[in-house]
Amino acid sequence: MNHQLTFLSATVLVAGLLAAQPGQAAPPKKPAPRPNAAPIKFIDPQNMDQSTKPGDDFYQYANGNWLRQNAIPASKTSWGSFNELREKSLDAMKTLLEDASKTTTKGRLYQMVGDYYVSGMDSATIDKLGFDPIKPDLARIEKVNNKVDFLNELAYQRTQSNGMLFGFFVAQDRKNVSKYLPQLSQGGTTLPDRDYYLKNDARSQKIRDAYRDNLTKMFALIGEEPTQASQDADVIMRVETALAKAQMPRVEMRDPYKTYNKFAVAEFNKQTPGINWADQLTKFGAKGQDTVLVQNPGFYRSLDSLVSATPVEDLRTYMRWNIVKGAAPYLSDAFVKQNFAFSKVLTGQKEQTPRWQRVSGLIDGTLGDLLGQLYVQSYFKPEAKQRMLTLVDNLEASYKEHIKNLDWMSEDTKKKALVKLLAFKRKIGYPDKWKNYEGVTIARNSFYGNVQSAGKWSYNYMVNRLGKPVDKTEWGMTPPTVNAYYSPVNNEIAFPAAILQFPFYDYNADDAVNYGGIGAVIGHEMTHGFDDSGRQYDADGTLRDWWTKADADNFKQRADQVKEQFFGFKVLDSLKVNGQLTLGENLADLGGLAIAYDAFKKTPQGKSKTKIDGFTPDQRFFLSWAQVWRINVRPETAAQLILTDPHAPGQYRCNGPLSNIDAWYQAFNVQPSDKMYKTKEQRIKVW
Repeated sequence: MNHQLTFLSATVLVAGLLAAQPGQAAPPKKPAPRPNAAPIKFIDPQNMDQSTKPGDDFYQYANGNWLRQNAIPASKTSWGSFNELREKSLDAMKTLLEDASKTTTKGRLYQMVGDYYVSGMDSATIDKLGFDPIKPDLARIEKVNNKVDFLNELAYQRTQSNGMLFGFFVAQDRKNVSKYLPQLSQGGTTLPDRDYYLKNDARSQKIRDAYRDNLTKMFALIGEEPTQASQDADVIMRVETALAKAQMPRVEMRDPYKTYNKFAVAEFNKQTPGINWADQLTKFGAKGQDTVLVQNPGFYRSLDSLVSATPVEDLRTYMRWNIVKGAAPYLSDAFVKQNFAFSKVLTGQKEQTPRWQRVSGLIDGTLGDLLGQLYVQSYFKPEAKQRMLTLVDNLEASYKEHIKNLDWMSEDTKKKALVKLLAFKRKIGYPDKWKNYEGVTIARNSFYGNVQSAGKWSYNYMVNRLGKPVDKTEWGMTPPTVNAYYSPVNNEIAFPAAILQFPFYDYNADDAVNYGGIGAVIGHEMTHGFDDSGRQYDADGTLRDWWTKADADNFKQRADQVKEQFFGFKVLDSLKVNGQLTLGENLADLGGLAIAYDAFKKTPQGKSKTKIDGFTPDQRFFLSWAQVWRINVRPETAAQLILTDPHAPGQYRCNGPLSNIDAWYQAFNVQPSDKMYKTKEQRIKVW
């Protein structure tokens, strides 16, 4: 379970360059400076709306003109600082992939990513094939004649990277982190959240109607007559609604104890009389496993009843839909267009994302360690890594002081918190060991075949972990990813290469900008180790209670204040921020900002009063924080994110924490008459 910084799923590297290894790219090198490039204005008054009082709406004050002048492109669901960097990362990937596709002399790495890109961009061949690539799977499904056949086919499809009905994965045991275990999670639905199936408000009903229409049209695309396609759409709605009812709400899913249910496989069989899990796990490739972790046992009891009560022809229909759904983005234009037609209803996106961006993102997601090697070779600045290590050291020192000075935590718990803090592992830029994807076959003329080959490799790689030591060098993100994460089971923070750019970080920026940007990000990820979920894991990543009851109660009292603050923020008409769903991220933002500010105050600039472009060092720090979160979001996407995203909207990620920071009030002379003003007693301090 990774906590991510943005809203949209290694050991410390030694200083210096990595030696090139067989099959790897050369070590990273510093890119040449852009000729005649205009210097970046790190805090640009042109982006601000200085007619708004900082204390009324700091987000608007810091970003108002930028928000007005940066409409959402038709092919996007939102546009903000993260999107700009993602666009930059995609442009870089496109250059690398196009170059790789033109060479035949540089070895397997270039052949793999280059040919994958060519196959994905060859729309003429893809269109000519129609849905031929999935006909073998559809034919297999037609041979399913009973429940035993269904379960066998379900297992086979999972090994082919076509998982359906429920989630299965291999990951660390949260109470014994040195061991991998097979794990079962709830799943089986298509819409972004269970609420879309269960709520009867107009927005949910509109999305259900559009989904049913999408199902009918998708079934028609694989040759079904209109009446049959409509009947099959009804089957899917019926089955998925039943699965949605059995699912645990997202807020409950945040509880690491509630989702930790360990069973002997033989005991779990008793929960589901119609499904033999020893047999299923063996067919999944997880042979000889006597223990399984189950996220939501109630879901599986309902699933067992559903499979038993559903006619086999309806089970075939459900499998057929899952094959079509999984393949649609990689089939002919008719499938891609219909897929997007439904997506438009969910997100409000006006135009399809350009094919080259979709293909580049796919390759990053499936062969990310190959593409990542090319990325860091061409675009990662080695000095950024060293500067980041220094920043992490400084943030850690600031965090250490904060823990020692807490007035609500006992000395005993403080000692354990400090042990955990000092045990944080840091991953910066890129892994020191790259996956080589041995066994993946990539052909220039077989796009869907390439997707399947990479998917099967990924599945086998996951399952083959069983019985092996936990590999703590692995990363949860690829180098071109504009994001960051904290992993509680590994007690590690990670910052991929692509996030180490302005507005988060710039080697030439003043400390106020870097500490208000990437410094607060570092503090954010550190604080995930001490948020309402992460605090329940100890220094080695084990889910284990290390708090006194009094300290846990004191923490909860403060966390509840943050929760209530965010419940008070309104997004659209009747929709408000879910303070419980977003609690972990809001705690991380508040802690990260406070820790980063104190670390900044230890720098020479932090101790000075020297203005740059008319702003004091403290003002620049808070303006840097604010510009990270600037974003315009389509209303449809905003409504979806309120249900599904554990992060609050950008405006509230900016303003919510600030209203609790004393130094912000001083920096901008915020007065009791200002709308964001809170008395000192009302300001929430957790970490």
